[in-house]
Amino acid sequence: MNQRIRIMAALSCIVLWPASSQAQVYPSRPISIVVPFPAGGAADVIARPVAQRLTKGRGRPVVIENKPGANTQIGTAYVAKATPDGYTLLATADGTFVVNPYLYRKLPYDPDRDFAPISGLGVINQALVVHPSTPLQNVGDLVALAQAKRGDLNYGSWGVGSASHLSMGLLQAMTGVQLNAVQYKGAAPALTDVIAGHIPMMFVSVGLMAPPWKAGQLRPLGIGSSERLVEFPELPTIAETLPGFSATFWFGLFAPAGTPTNIIQKINVAVQGILAESSFREQFLAPNFYQSMIGSPEQLAQFIRSDADKWRRLIKDAKLTADE
Repeated sequence: MNQRIRIMAALSCIVLWPASSQAQVYPSRPISIVVPFPAGGAADVIARPVAQRLTKGRGRPVVIENKPGANTQIGTAYVAKATPDGYTLLATADGTFVVNPYLYRKLPYDPDRDFAPISGLGVINQALVVHPSTPLQNVGDLVALAQAKRGDLNYGSWGVGSASHLSMGLLQAMTGVQLNAVQYKGAAPALTDVIAGHIPMMFVSVGLMAPPWKAGQLRPLGIGSSERLVEFPELPTIAETLPGFSATFWFGLFAPAGTPTNIIQKINVAVQGILAESSFREQFLAPNFYQSMIGSPEQLAQFIRSDADKWRRLIKDAKLTADE
């Protein structure tokens, strides 16, 4: 009997969301996850089902608060100033931590000192697409054409430092070609103009690429992932032509700095468990072409440092800035 009691006591220590009678144990009240983007965006789309599953599985409300604006700065600054008790978290895209610090001279948050990584949420691969009327069939064709018509080719982007802008910037840096960015207010209007033939090409997420590609409205030249995607094994990676090329962007969950380590670990275990669920993968990740990010808070922190160094060099060399 004593052994059984010890086992039950040990198990109770790893329960994430306790019953209401154990309100003194985290969490004892609703948790807010701030998304610094409008509702319906990629970060919002992945944060909501995670929050719903945390609520359903653990019995404590986990709600999403959208606080968009200033390229994630408004919502991020809000969380940075929140009490570090695990009840106000941030779900954001990679740019908040690995792009903004190098695009802006001053930020209302410090990406290193103000936050503690909790868990990655998902990865989106970018695809390089062109209008079907172009003669381009692969990345090699694009590089050859861009070299022949230096500075004469345009591509769609949705802002300085956006995924599309940085992906094309990396391609230019690795090949030495020069392309002109045509900036839009979002991925959707840029993609609409590629489909209409107003601009010849852009980088766009695989999820947005797939439907018009299947309808014959786009021609993908390559995928930004390190390996061919299981869903589209016929599509080559850009890295097959340009070794080392990677155009993948991710989303993660963060807490204000100073949040107790045991709370961060509990949330990580819960989120990682959700990402590992076959039903979650089948119902959400696969249809939206997200890949889950598996790992500890420490692994996420290391990944951020590596990713930040990659984009810092590119932004510096290209002299990109979001300051007016």
